[in-house]
Amino acid sequence: MKIKIFTFLLCINAFAFAQNKAKNLLDDVSKKVHSYDNISIDFKYELSNKDTNTSQKTKGNVVVNGDKYVLNFLGATIMYDGTKFYKIVPANEEVIISSENSDLESSLTPSKMLTFYEEGYTYKMDIIQNVRGRKIQYVKLNPMDTNSEVKHVLLGIDANTKHIYNMIEVGKNGTNTTLTVNSFKTNQTLSKTLFKFDQKKYEDKDYYIDNIDEN
Repeated sequence: MKIKIFTFLLCINAFAFAQNKAKNLLDDVSKKVHSYDNISIDFKYELSNKDTNTSQKTKGNVVVNGDKYVLNFLGATIMYDGTKFYKIVPANEEVIISSENSDLESSLTPSKMLTFYEEGYTYKMDIIQNVRGRKIQYVKLNPMDTNSEVKHVLLGIDANTKHIYNMIEVGKNGTNTTLTVNSFKTNQTLSKTLFKFDQKKYEDKDYYIDNIDEN
């Protein structure tokens, strides 16, 4: 019996150590992200579901400054100025404005990629991969919300720079979504108007402007 208890305690200690190790790594990443004035990312996006024979690949970019960001993705520009969200769709000549993100963001975006792990997940260390000479340590995150559509997330972290390399979201419906960072730049000189929505500019182009808050 004593041997079983001792083994059980060893397992608990090992689990706690793994949890602490993962937490320390995520804390390092978080500190690094929040230490920058701004971050500019070029990324690759991949979505696949073998059951439905679905596959999609595209590229995009995002600039993040504190809570504000401008995301160019899937033919649209999504901007958050700290108060409201603006989705600009040139193909439809349409702008959607809302104080809540609701459907204005896809479930997985680079802006979320930088901070989503800070709450709502349990985590543990996963595999290490060598990617073109870079040591990428993966952390597996499981949602605390049992109703979440996400089964788990794998966050790949460059062990040297503590920058996020990629994020793999595994859905309960069999859909896997991957964001891979192609370029990660920090503290760039940004235009003072980058996060300011110029409504007149789009009115002059005869865009349909839908302000959801006013509906």
